[in-house]
Amino acid sequence: MTSRVLIAMLASLTAAPALAASDATLFGLWARGDGKAKVKVERCGDNICATNTWVREGTKGEKAGDVLVMSVKPDDGGSWSGTAFDRQRDLTYRMTLKVGEMRMTTEGCVLAGVICKEMAWTRLASE
Repeated sequence: MTSRVLIAMLASLTAAPALAASDATLFGLWARGDGKAKVKVERCGDNICATNTWVREGTKGEKAGDVLVMSVKPDDGGSWSGTAFDRQRDLTYRMTLKVGEMRMTTEGCVLAGVICKEMAWTRLASE
């Protein structure tokens, strides 16, 4: 998955018990704001994975099945922060997520925060 899809994306906890019931809104199906990808966010072991379930044909460098493994924790004020590992590119990003009931904004940064990308997401109904 490219940094555009997954950088912008979702998170993973280092300690699953840290998830409160109100934080469960992170999990589920999300559509990327540019319309080029859909992801499913779910637990994967002690982490949270964002897996591409659909990628628009012709989207360069991305495919269905790409996974972003996140290690993030909730901050004060409803945000999440930590790191995300892009298996396909062997890159780790600094990640921040702001999750609401129907909307999410993600920001991923590389090179000590020099290059960052922000992406909006919309919650989808179950498949």
